[in-house]
Amino acid sequence: QLVESGGALVQAGGSLRLSCAASVRNFDDYCLGWFRQTPGKGRDFVAAINWYGDHTNYEDSVKGRFTIARDNAKNMVYLQMNNLEEEDPAVYFCAARRQWTYDAAESFYDFWGQGTRVAVAS
Repeated sequence: QLVESGGALVQAGGSLRLSCAASVRNFDDYCLGWFRQTPGKGRDFVAAINWYGDHTNYEDSVKGRFTIARDNAKNMVYLQMNNLEEEDPAVYFCAARRQWTYDAAESFYDFWGQGTRVAVAS
């Protein structure tokens, strides 16, 4: 089970950190991803991280602004979002797959959280 938290309304240019708690055994067997969804669209890739946390990947529009990180001792994955823009509002989902390496495809992941909403005020 994955449970996201941290979504909120922030001003454009502001920062927010999303958290995702995982209730799984052997959390460090899993790669993790963050996706986001806007109304009427599918879930789009945002970022991913491998099992150890030393390899990451980002969607182009968030590179340099968002950072994915994990804490294997706490079964947590985070998405630090800085310099939020008007294009960033969405419901953000964390995802997991029991595999060491990640992928950007939504279909790659087996487990999903319920999502947390991020809104940006201009």
